[in-house]
Formats: sequence, structure tokens, C-alpha cells
Amino acid sequence: MRRMTGIATVLMLLVVMLVGRRVLRADDSKMPAVGQMAPDFTLNSQEDKPITLSHYKGKWVVLYFYPKDMTSGCTIEAHNFQRDQAKYDADKAVIIGVSVQDADSHKKFCAKEGLNFKLLADTDKKVSKLYDSTIPVIGLSARNTFLIDPSGKIVKVWKGVSPDKHSEEVLAELAKDEGK
Repeated sequence: MRRMTGIATVLMLLVVMLVGRRVLRADDSKMPAVGQMAPDFTLNSQEDKPITLSHYKGKWVVLYFYPKDMTSGCTIEAHNFQRDQAKYDADKAVIIGVSVQDADSHKKFCAKEGLNFKLLADTDKKVSKLYDSTIPVIGLSARNTFLIDPSGKIVKVWKGVSPDKHSEEVLAELAKDEGK
């Protein structure tokens, strides 16, 4: 009986580890893929005005998901996008950030950090889930980015990005894709 309990415990631990591992990692099969049209959505911006993704057809869109306003990694990433804003403008690209905080939080973040691109409030987490960009259990948006071409097609996906050099990565990909 004691031996069965030990085996049962080991099996139970293995199941918990496997299930836990599955829960903690994103299921890439749900994530919109390169070559696919970007799923459309409408969310409110920091100005509390609705922004619809498909209204940006004809422009490149850098759709980036980030965990939380006013945190160190998210601030670094936003500052770098803001620093490179003129380069994005020259490439006819818009930057759109999405997280689960509300429009008021985004407004304060933009004011404090001098950001002038759109930050969208995904308070019900529908868009973060639509783009398979949520952190399970804690419910924040995951740090993923989708580069969308002027026709609305996804041309590049970055998962779990490093905020320090991400803007440079996006600009390099934009230059490469525009040269095609």
C-alpha cells in the first residue's frame, strides 16, 4: 500500500508539472500567424476615444502588447518607441500599444513619460486573448508584437520580447519588408 501511494504521488506530481507547464506557456496555435490578416478590433485610447485597427489600412502598424503601465520594462519599451517615433513616421508606420489597464491609467502613463502614440485599454482582455497575448493566471497582457503591413496582413510576430532593443528590431524588420 505504501509503495502504491509513492507511485501515485510521483504520477500526480508529473501530471501537475505537465499541466502547469501547458498553462504557463502560450498556445502558439491560437496566435495569429505571419501571412494571416490581423484580427480587427476596436478599443478606447488614452484619450478615451475608440480606435479601430482596420482604420489604419494603408499604413504599417506596430501592434505591441505590454503588461502594465508605469513598470520598468514597459516604460523602457515605450520610451524606445517614442525615441524612434520620427523613424516610424518616415516609414509610414503607426505604433499602437495594448494592455489591460484602463484609459485613465494610459493617460497618466503617457503624460508622465511624454508618449504621443496610442495606448489602448483592453480592460476585458478580449483583444489580448484574440492575439494570444495574455499571461495566464495573473491576467496581464504578454509582451508580444505584431508587425502588420498596409494591406492588414501580419508580416512578423515577436513573442516575449526584450524591451531594451525591441524598437530597433521592429525598425530593422520594417526596413527589410519595405525593401521587398
